[in-house]
Amino acid sequence: MEKQTFWHRFRVVVLLAILLVVSLNSWLSRSRSTDWQETLWVVIYPINADQRQDTRAYLNALQPEHFADIEQFLSREGQRYGLTLTRPLEIHLAEVVDNEPPTVPDNASILDSVLWSLQFRYWAWRNDGWDGPPPDIRIFLRMFSPQNRQVLEHSLGLQKGMIGLVNGFASVDYQSLNSFVTLHEILHTLGASDKYDMTTLQPQWPDGYADPYQDPLLPQYRAEIMGGRIPQNASFSLIPESLDEVLIGVKTADEINWLNP
Repeated sequence: MEKQTFWHRFRVVVLLAILLVVSLNSWLSRSRSTDWQETLWVVIYPINADQRQDTRAYLNALQPEHFADIEQFLSREGQRYGLTLTRPLEIHLAEVVDNEPPTVPDNASILDSVLWSLQFRYWAWRNDGWDGPPPDIRIFLRMFSPQNRQVLEHSLGLQKGMIGLVNGFASVDYQSLNSFVTLHEILHTLGASDKYDMTTLQPQWPDGYADPYQDPLLPQYRAEIMGGRIPQNASFSLIPESLDEVLIGVKTADEINWLNP
């Protein structure tokens, strides 16, 4: 009995030690990533989510240059906030991932969300085919043919693990939208929070507005990146056509440590 108790306590101590090491490593990674002393490496892992030939053809033609607008956006906004790092982000593209990530649970409880997060991070580790230096941020990009006419699932960005899951359409017509959603989730991994109403999807004033003190307030002409849309009136907003119509608001800049890097 005493022997069983000893081994039980020993296992608990080992598990706690592992948890402490993982937590400390995650904290150090996040801290280093938001000191903005070095360019962050982002690797995008495309997934043919509907297994269609037109989706496969699009992914075969996909290049890192297709996401150059994300790099340019962060360089522009970083300069606006006085960031000395001229290239905050550098995007790389991995080979197409053949396996699907674990399904995101509907109406998930806190426990369900935690369990899915762990499953997703383990799945990402098992399916990481990137042949290069370890990235700071990993984004798994599930692509669907626009011919499917389906409503895409909600994309996610996890600060713990600095990993994201993005859903998009495999078409050049949707590339700007794909970049917008990808950037939104990248900023989640860096600590930025959503600034829109989860029920209506309307940006929240003032932090979710690009120009919260504009007079008259509406319509707005730009989107705050974490607000997600351009408010036109109290109940209707537009999706920005490109990152030229988007900026990083003060609250988001503070969350990613741009005000005091």
